[in-house]
Amino acid sequence: QVHVVESGGGSVQPGGSLILSCASSGRTPLDLSWTMAWWRQVPGAEREFICQIRLPAGITDYTDSVKDRFTIERNYAGDMGFLQMNNLKPEDTAVYYCRIDTYWSPGTQVTVSS
Repeated sequence: QVHVVESGGGSVQPGGSLILSCASSGRTPLDLSWTMAWWRQVPGAEREFICQIRLPAGITDYTDSVKDRFTIERNYAGDMGFLQMNNLKPEDTAVYYCRIDTYWSPGTQVTVSS
């Protein structure tokens, strides 16, 4: 099986930055046509799409709420990715998930508060 692990969450003040990482294991090589995506979820709400990146072209897509603040990156092997989050806002507070094709990470908490 493909296992996806996410890390880098934590607590920051508004305006701060965090970098989340996403790594896969269990099957190599990955199909580079598989999309890596980041999603987030808050209690009482559905899981929300944030952004995605597709190799080898590196085509990216961002939801409007994070555009110009978040940046998704991925290595050429396709098994490691990062989400750079800048100018974090309280409304960014959520559990963040990495997804590679149909495989999900367990999630990591990001809390933005004063």
